[in-house]
Amino acid sequence: MQILIVGIGALGGTIAARAIHAGLPVRLATRNTDSAKALRRSGLRVSGIGGEVRANAIDVAAVEDYGERDQFDLILLATKAQDALEVAPHMVGLLAPKGVILPIQNGGVARALADRLGEDKILGGFSNLGATMVEPGVYEQKNAGHLLIGELAGGVTERVERVARALGRAIEVKVSSNLTGAIWSKLLINCSVTTLGALCSQTMRQYIETEAGKKVFRRTYEEALSVALAIGTRLERLTVDPIPPGWPSKSAAEEEYKAWVETVLAFYGDIKPSMLQDIERGRKTEIDFINGYVVKLGHVSGVPVHMNARMTGLIHQIERGDLLPSPDRMNDLAVQTAD
Repeated sequence: MQILIVGIGALGGTIAARAIHAGLPVRLATRNTDSAKALRRSGLRVSGIGGEVRANAIDVAAVEDYGERDQFDLILLATKAQDALEVAPHMVGLLAPKGVILPIQNGGVARALADRLGEDKILGGFSNLGATMVEPGVYEQKNAGHLLIGELAGGVTERVERVARALGRAIEVKVSSNLTGAIWSKLLINCSVTTLGALCSQTMRQYIETEAGKKVFRRTYEEALSVALAIGTRLERLTVDPIPPGWPSKSAAEEEYKAWVETVLAFYGDIKPSMLQDIERGRKTEIDFINGYVVKLGHVSGVPVHMNARMTGLIHQIERGDLLPSPDRMNDLAVQTAD
């Protein structure tokens, strides 16, 4: 299976290094020629959970340098969400017969691409791998996560199993027959854990120690959960049951809810949020595909999404340079949980 990985940031770089080390026929695509030249000189190195690997000889070029003579059975889109929507139409021309594009972004990216390019060209997926980019070409894997892939229409097909077998030589890959439900279960975590960490410049373990953090996390998560259920999503269990104990009446004992939060913390609590990494590098975040996506569907379905809307607005202000991430941000948000 000839593979092209597009986007060599924290996630794409980690997957690429492990795939090349495993002997997979992998080529890489970066956003520009300068980035490609730099990676060609440095190679790739991943440390952390999963062990250290190096890939010194890499085949990398800018996205624009790939043309119709380059044919791939699998194109893995590991870019940011907005970049995936922009680059995917060009990628279609690089597909071999029966080739597929696998976007692994959060939110509704895969669905948007399938609507635009056709479900025969698009698989769905996302990553539970926690990784950071120390510098271009140098990455640290923070957890023993995996890729989850599947058909957007549901079920398990031969092409999904084929992709899982190939990538499974490098990293753990799981197949879901209910990928849309799994995407939403991950989105609930992104809306709360990732965005709150970006706003506060903290990990979940840090902000959840405060009463304000506990309140805002719960309100954010439950708003997103209400939207998911309102649009008929059949949620899928991932690392944690997506529906907290006692939902929706909150009838469960407080100890049961605390135990559920601890389960979330065990997997996500110490990961530096990818959105915070984007902010620190001055890059546009994926907020419109995370909390902003929930807000959009909440308005359509009539579900109140005040906290998610407020958080979306705050991230946009940070992107513009009008605000800075700060732990004090959580106290301001906590006041609104009483509304």
